[in-house]
Amino acid sequence: MDTDAGSAPRRTHRTGQGPSRPAGKPAARKHRDDRRVAPLFVAPVLVGFAIFYLYPTVRGIWWSLTDYTLLGSPTFVGLDNYAKLIQDSEFWNSMLVTFYYVVLNIVTQTVAALFIAALLHRLTRSVMLRTVLLVPWLVPNVTVGLLWMWLLDTNLGFVNSLLGNLGVGPVGFLTSPDLVIPTISLINTWSFTGYTALLFYAGMLQIPAHLYEAAAIDGAGEWRVFTRITLPLLRPILALVLVVSLIGSFQIFDTVAVTTEGGPVNASRVIYYYIYQQAFEFFDMGYAAALAIVLVVILGLLTAVQMRLLRASRSELV
Repeated sequence: MDTDAGSAPRRTHRTGQGPSRPAGKPAARKHRDDRRVAPLFVAPVLVGFAIFYLYPTVRGIWWSLTDYTLLGSPTFVGLDNYAKLIQDSEFWNSMLVTFYYVVLNIVTQTVAALFIAALLHRLTRSVMLRTVLLVPWLVPNVTVGLLWMWLLDTNLGFVNSLLGNLGVGPVGFLTSPDLVIPTISLINTWSFTGYTALLFYAGMLQIPAHLYEAAAIDGAGEWRVFTRITLPLLRPILALVLVVSLIGSFQIFDTVAVTTEGGPVNASRVIYYYIYQQAFEFFDMGYAAALAIVLVVILGLLTAVQMRLLRASRSELV
């Protein structure tokens, strides 16, 4: 802006230049759109999903509609395998055995894990103790099954030897139809409780400490604190653990295959072992595929009901 003596100020305009930028303020950078490169990073996951999940699922559905026996080409038979499944008493028996195992395993594992996690949270936060809890989960299930099969052997097992010294006769933990499923359930509870407890413990660490301090000032006991503060605020983690435990419990196979092979008298023949027998012992792959599809549908329905009842998407923690 130029001024002359005795005259009004005169503005000068420069063409080809925008408005001036305040001194010291950096120029704004153009925002980069990452959506163009996002498919490149997602592609490996999609390819893996298509190869290892989508394709086997579609192929399994096709096999469930055929009489494929692994010894010849599959022939389309429609819903015959599903009609056979409905009338198969051995299938329904294996489902009952599986449900019995699932209930026992989830209840014992969840209760024990909550108790251990609460002790860790309220009494000690030792890293060494958390490491020890994780060790059984790191051992392969086949090894765990073999270990407990030897420990619980009716004649030579350490447990029965100890019971004999206490005046109790030998107990057929894995040979009695009434004890075999509870025994297998406790074996897997021993193996997975430590890992589940650490999940609960991680959830408890997210609960604000001032809530416990306020409860202590009000004179609330440990049981009241656990039921009124810890458990409600732990609901999302509890829902996750219960869903994962439900699916994992239905998939029990290796422990049964190593210890009992479905016996005695089919008392431990769970649905996964029954599917394995149909596919690789009786070579009826079409029927085995139909069993697997029905199991997937059952698990999907149970998971949806479980998530809705537990209100897994909501938390009391604001």
